[in-house]
Amino acid sequence: MIRVALVDDQTLVRQGIRSLLTLADDVEVVAEAGDGRAALDVIAEHRPDVVLLDLRMPVLDGIGTLRELAGAAHVPAVLVLTTFDDDEAVLAALRSGARGYLLKDVTLEGLLEAIRTVASGKRLIQPAVTASLLERLVAGDLPGDASVATGPRPEELTSRELDVLRLMAAGWSNREIAGGLHLAEGTVKNHVSSVLLKLGVRDRTRAVLRALDLGLIGG
Repeated sequence: MIRVALVDDQTLVRQGIRSLLTLADDVEVVAEAGDGRAALDVIAEHRPDVVLLDLRMPVLDGIGTLRELAGAAHVPAVLVLTTFDDDEAVLAALRSGARGYLLKDVTLEGLLEAIRTVASGKRLIQPAVTASLLERLVAGDLPGDASVATGPRPEELTSRELDVLRLMAAGWSNREIAGGLHLAEGTVKNHVSSVLLKLGVRDRTRAVLRALDLGLIGG
């Protein structure tokens, strides 16, 4: 059973999400909070596996909650669920510790899939959110202060992401990588964006340099 906490300042929204989640056999809502400060308290008390977190809230907003939660004794997987889809908000949430980012127009099936995904330790960002973000990440034209912060050791790359990274290091374009690995070019772009996020960098050159420094690819 995946234990979930709902954090949103709108009571009707929380009640609606709770009602929907009761339809799933493997998800249980164990706590609710109407602002970030209250969320920190219920998370410490109930120790949920996943937190559904809104960004715009009184007292302490979603980004502030993520930052304070990073130093807590219990750090659940946080899935941002909001109406705001701007690139800077996505990046701020991700670099502050969020494991996923969804818009509130997501279907119940999509929400449940996202909860299960982040509960398993993986990341999930709704495709509708990433459309422009992926393009900007791959192009490396995000502002410097919006880059994802690096940690002591990045999240482990999948074997396919390592394949893409090696070809990036060889100077291959997305189209060439797609042809070489027999993938759609859009799929390659998704892999590239995932590599950038996991390595905590904002462009392909920095990704290769970081990978070389970490020994992920040969020099």
